[in-house]
Amino acid sequence: MGFEQEIARRRTFGIISHPDAGKTTLTEKLLLFGGAIQEAGAVKNNKIKKSATSDFMEIERQRGISVATSVLAFIYKDKKINILDTPGHKDFAEDTFRTLTAVDSVIVVIDVAKGVEEQTEKLVEVCRMRQIPMIVFINKLDREGKDAFDLLDEVEQKLGLSVTPLSFPIGMGYDFKGIYNIYEKNINLFSGNSKSNIEDTIAFDAVSNPELDTIIGEKAAAELRENLELVNGVYPPFNTDAYLEGQQQPVFFGSALNNFGVRELLDCFIEIAPAPRPKKAEERLVTANETDFSGFVFKIHANMDPKHRDRLAFIKIVSGTFERNKPYLHVRNKKKLKFSSPNAFFAEKKEIVDISYPGDIVGLHDTGNFKIGDTLTNGEELNYKGIPSFSPEHFRYINNADPMKAKQLYKGIDQLMDEGVAQLFTLELNGRKIIGTVGALQYEVIQYRLEHEYGAKCTYENFPVHKACWVDAEAANDEFKEFKRVKQKFLATDKRGQLVFLADSQFSLQMTQQKYPTVKLHFTSEFK
Repeated sequence: MGFEQEIARRRTFGIISHPDAGKTTLTEKLLLFGGAIQEAGAVKNNKIKKSATSDFMEIERQRGISVATSVLAFIYKDKKINILDTPGHKDFAEDTFRTLTAVDSVIVVIDVAKGVEEQTEKLVEVCRMRQIPMIVFINKLDREGKDAFDLLDEVEQKLGLSVTPLSFPIGMGYDFKGIYNIYEKNINLFSGNSKSNIEDTIAFDAVSNPELDTIIGEKAAAELRENLELVNGVYPPFNTDAYLEGQQQPVFFGSALNNFGVRELLDCFIEIAPAPRPKKAEERLVTANETDFSGFVFKIHANMDPKHRDRLAFIKIVSGTFERNKPYLHVRNKKKLKFSSPNAFFAEKKEIVDISYPGDIVGLHDTGNFKIGDTLTNGEELNYKGIPSFSPEHFRYINNADPMKAKQLYKGIDQLMDEGVAQLFTLELNGRKIIGTVGALQYEVIQYRLEHEYGAKCTYENFPVHKACWVDAEAANDEFKEFKRVKQKFLATDKRGQLVFLADSQFSLQMTQQKYPTVKLHFTSEFK
């Protein structure tokens, strides 16, 4: 198969939602349909002992939540599908924001009972800003929930989307009978007993067919006809170009836990979703079909295999082909590197690949060369931006609880911070280490992973900080020197050596900005 055909058959997308909307369960069912697994796992379920394929970290299995993005790849109908299952919990939102730089499209999962929730709004806002094509999947239809039209209104109003349903439910909860697939013009009947089976569909060219009354009952058939008439009258017809430009969002209904409506979603997705899209570098726009290789690191994961203490840099290939054992330029370090065992992923399972194409995610064994946001190329100096560090909301001193394991603790902190799990600040005054996180749950994850992966123990102490601001100023400037002298005890450096001002209150931040106007303060690390 030629280079252009390989690009055309790739679909790289992320699944995003509020926690508990069924994102990881949907991922499992997509893998099941793709033939990638024989039995679907569950995120938390006492009856199903198999845990979710994408939740492979021990802490994820214990807590029943995803705390890190996982990458899964499989082939379905000759399309190479790369799924990035992201954490929904707001405490791990930074990992999700970074992952959204590596996807070409997104599936947004919404719980039928809860509707649009806060975290979904934030994530969709990021997708809208980047004009990422989105498909909405309304999940858990086998439970009692909101009316389908009310949900569609809520999605339009709260998320600012322009939706068009491509499937529609027949009843809901206890009365749930199935789904009419508007896109393919067929009906999928719900038996409620399809944990591992994949259900048959009945083709219907027209819902006016009287056979429909026999299959789903007269009342349900009349209701479906009425609803579809309303859908046709209210919502615009589906337009692929509008979807690809981020102007229109198709909606599917289903129940991921029961494998229901998932095939319809997947079949439509592989047809309409974009192949690898162009990406903007600082220097120019790079398209997938360029022959020269380029890619960027959007995630680093330490200890994917705790037995080997390995560290992997996840690279999204933007253009050209990535070949095993070929030297590539690490743009930031200005040195050539070659990789003898680049990995393709199936959650924690990995296999070595000789050649990868645009859209693919490749894992490279890393001895500390990579940072999130780094670019690899054939030789051209390109810098892909848009993967900043955000100002944390929680700050704590980190202390060593076992003096005999100081070396392990510092190695563990160093590697976990490179992953982007949290941010490390070193106070200029006394060298004490402070960890800043987006959410408090990350402290538990860090403590757990330091102990179980590095054999080190830590304790925390509160450190009252309102906001971390990256400092941008001329070093020779007198005002900057005065700022450094007066604010000495609030100054720290981040892991990259950038100066950070740790403001203890909103008032202190405002006063500093007024008093030192030439000292620019930024809430993300990416301001250069």
